Amino acid sequence: MKKIIIALFASFAALAAFAADAEKPWKYTDARELRIINKGFDNTERPYWRLPAYLADSVRPDLWSRQQCSTGIGVRFATNSSRIGVRYTLLWNTHMIHMADTGLKGTDLYVWQGDSCWRHVNTNRPYVKDKETKLVEATYVSNLDTTRMTEYMVYLPLYDGVEQLEIKVDSGAVLTAGNPRLIDKRKKIVAYGTSILQGGCASRTGMAATNIISRELNCEVVNLGFSGEGKMDSCMARAMAKIADADLFLIDPVPNCTEMMCDTLTYGFINILRTARPEVPIVMLEGPIYPYARQDASFGRYLPAKNAAFRRNYEKLKAENPRNLYYVESVELDGYEDDGTVDGIHLTDLGFRHYANKMVPILGPILYEQKSKK
Repeated sequence: MKKIIIALFASFAALAAFAADAEKPWKYTDARELRIINKGFDNTERPYWRLPAYLADSVRPDLWSRQQCSTGIGVRFATNSSRIGVRYTLLWNTHMIHMADTGLKGTDLYVWQGDSCWRHVNTNRPYVKDKETKLVEATYVSNLDTTRMTEYMVYLPLYDGVEQLEIKVDSGAVLTAGNPRLIDKRKKIVAYGTSILQGGCASRTGMAATNIISRELNCEVVNLGFSGEGKMDSCMARAMAKIADADLFLIDPVPNCTEMMCDTLTYGFINILRTARPEVPIVMLEGPIYPYARQDASFGRYLPAKNAAFRRNYEKLKAENPRNLYYVESVELDGYEDDGTVDGIHLTDLGFRHYANKMVPILGPILYEQKSKK
């Protein structure tokens, strides 16, 4: 009986502690008062859109819609709070049959462990209570060490937009923009591409390839991936060239282009960047050979043909001027006999890890050599 009474008291104490924690007041801070990372343009129509407002009349409606997704954008901060959470309003509250909602419209919290590594803490399940307001609120983690300031990062949704986002901490906690040398704003890769680059179909937001690359190279990576719309539009190249602090351009459009587009558009698109920004290196990445192309004879011929057209233009550009131009053969999406895709095209988290594992050793030396020249 005595053991039962002790156990009951322990249970009541735990419930009381939980209730007390739930009643503690929160402090909500607009993310824009902290540090927004991985955003290429300041002159966007809304805070978490990815293209400048002046392009609204210059691009296809579908491309303009895709740029409203907040993919790649993150928030950097430091706090001594015992709890950390988030509150944000979605643009659409969309859903797709082949992608987890946690990646589609959730957010990820990462912590800097002080051992040269960002580690995933938690992901919020994007439950929308009111379909009218599209408001999502969640607590990532509690019972944190309050004796010191700790560095954190939150990644925004990959395939939905965000109207407003707030970081929530204890009402009495200190909250700052964090150490600017972590995800160093002085180093910036601008990545252009398709739905794969946008993050389809990562299970959570931190697993998009550009976010992995950003963490591992300690730099900002601007995600200009547009599902179905990475078609080498010349206005996009001109806009990218205006990102004054770009240190490297990663060009990955082949999955959205036909063989004819690869043949006729590649030279002009790359040449716009080279002419406007000759000092900035450009890395051209072939399209992947999808797993089903090993069985489908038509695609087994067509996908390599697209890459061949893309490469011919690289060779022409390289012959004209070999400086600051690089070419990378296609990423093996299902290497090591693992499954790298969800639907034969879009990537699993493992597929994004394959992508990052291939690109980090290539992009890193180019980026750091570029910075050493400045």
